[in-house]
Amino acid sequence: MPLSTTAYDNGGDLAAYTDSLIATRESREPDWDTLAFQTKAGEQYRRAQIRYVGSGATGNHEGDNRILPSGGFTFSNMLLPPGAEGPEHTHHDVEEAFFVLEGEVRVGIHRGKDEVEYRTLGYRDMIVVPAGVARSLKNEGDTDALFCVVIGTQKPQVPTYPEHSPMHGVTRD
Repeated sequence: MPLSTTAYDNGGDLAAYTDSLIATRESREPDWDTLAFQTKAGEQYRRAQIRYVGSGATGNHEGDNRILPSGGFTFSNMLLPPGAEGPEHTHHDVEEAFFVLEGEVRVGIHRGKDEVEYRTLGYRDMIVVPAGVARSLKNEGDTDALFCVVIGTQKPQVPTYPEHSPMHGVTRD
């Protein structure tokens, strides 16, 4: 966890301060449990979050001392095995960006129950979805897809699922 900026401002140990600002790949672990509740609606919703900055919208992970605290955004990686999907959902309070690192991710932009546009994103492709716009994700390939997820606030609200979604009414308990 980063040291207080007081240590920085008061001439504290600059090396220790700098190290406290870094989250290494080696120190990250895929969290398959944080979204495991969604498998109540189907095994295709099994995926892992790899947190770097803040908790994102997947729950309270403040006890994870490997996460860098968020000042104004969250950053994580999402790991989607072949056939896995992120269900249609809406973040009403904040935009969300997806940046593909490995594999391909089909992104859906939804308007109502029956209208959806799909785009497949590959290596180094990105989409930014505004607040209030419904989105979904799916790995239609035969290898894992890994992508960055950036949410533009320190602690986003929990997303909502439309009534026509298999996820509607599914709870974390």
